[in-house]
Amino acid sequence: MPAVELESIAVHAAEFEPRRYLRNGHLQTIVGNYLHRVNDLPAPETEMVEVWPATASQIASRVRCDSHWQPEAVRAARPTAIIVHGLEGSSSSQYVIGNSSKLWRAGCNIVRMNMRNCGGTEGLTPTLYHSGLSSDVLAVMKFFVARHGLRSVSLIGYSMGGNLVLKLAGDLGAGAPAELRSVIGVSPAIDLGPSADALHEPQNRVYEIKFLRALLKRFRRKARLFPRAYDPHRADGIHSLREFDDKITALYSGFAGADDYYYRAAAARVLDRIAVPALVLNALDDPFIRLTDESRAKLLANPNVSLIETARGGHCAFLAQPDAGRGYDGYWAEHTLLRFLLDRA
Repeated sequence: MPAVELESIAVHAAEFEPRRYLRNGHLQTIVGNYLHRVNDLPAPETEMVEVWPATASQIASRVRCDSHWQPEAVRAARPTAIIVHGLEGSSSSQYVIGNSSKLWRAGCNIVRMNMRNCGGTEGLTPTLYHSGLSSDVLAVMKFFVARHGLRSVSLIGYSMGGNLVLKLAGDLGAGAPAELRSVIGVSPAIDLGPSADALHEPQNRVYEIKFLRALLKRFRRKARLFPRAYDPHRADGIHSLREFDDKITALYSGFAGADDYYYRAAAARVLDRIAVPALVLNALDDPFIRLTDESRAKLLANPNVSLIETARGGHCAFLAQPDAGRGYDGYWAEHTLLRFLLDRA
C-alpha cells in the first residue's frame, strides 16, 4: 500500500463538528449536493456488466461501471471499493467523485457503479431500477473479482445505494464471499416507507419535487425506448414519491404496491443478519431519512455493525470545517469511511 496521510484521516475521522454557518440540516444537504469536488482520477475504463440474464422475452440487463485500476502487478492485492450512488444519481455524482479521488490516492481500485438506467443507460435494460436490486451489486462484485482476482472488496453506498449494500450484506449473512471485507452506508435509506413519507412533509417538498421530476422524466424516456413494456400515462397525476412507487415502481417490478415494495426492498428486514464489518453514518438532522427505533436497535445489537449518529450533518453531506494546514478538505464522511475501509482491507 502506498503512503497515505493516515494521520490526517485518523485526526478527522472522529466526532463530527459542522462547518461554520452550516449547522442546519437543510443547508448541509443543499450545499453538500452542489459543492464541487476535486476530481484527480485518471480516465476510467468503462464496462457494461450483465446483472440479469436474457430471457425468451427480454434482453439481458446491464449496468455501466466506470473503473480505475491500480497497476496490474499489484491490482489484486489492493483494496477495491465499489461505490453505489443514491436515487437519481450516477457514477458522476459529487460524493462518488469525492470518495473515489480519496480512495485512489490511498492506493485503492475504484468501481463507480451506475444502477440500472442511470448514467444514460436506459437502453441497456428492459427493467426499471429500485431499492431492492441488491443482487446487481453482488453481480458487479463477482464480475470484477473473477476478472482481476481481487482479494479485498468493500461496498460503499449513499442514501438509496446505502440501502442496497446493507441489504446485500444482510441477504448474504454468514455466506458472504471471503473477498467482501466491509460494507459502508452513508445516510442509508434503511427504512424506505418512513423515509418516502418524510419526503412528502411540507418542509421537504422541494426535495421530493426534484426527485419526482427526474423519476418521471426517466420513466417517460423508458416508455419511448420500450413502448410495449411501459404505459407513459401511468406517470400522469403523480404528486409524491409514494404515488410513484405505488403506480410505477411496484407495478413494473413485481410488488403488490408501495407498502409491499418498501417492506421487501428495505435493508431494515435483514440488519440483524449482517456478518461482515459494516459502518453506518446517519445524521439526526437529515431532512428526510428516517431511521426507526426498531432498525436502530438492530444496528446497535449487531456486533459487526458500527453505527455513528451525529446530531448534525444533513443528508449525504457531513461538511466539517476544512483545515488546509493539515490537508483536510472538510468532507468528514469521506475521511471516516476511508479510515474504516483501510483498517479492514
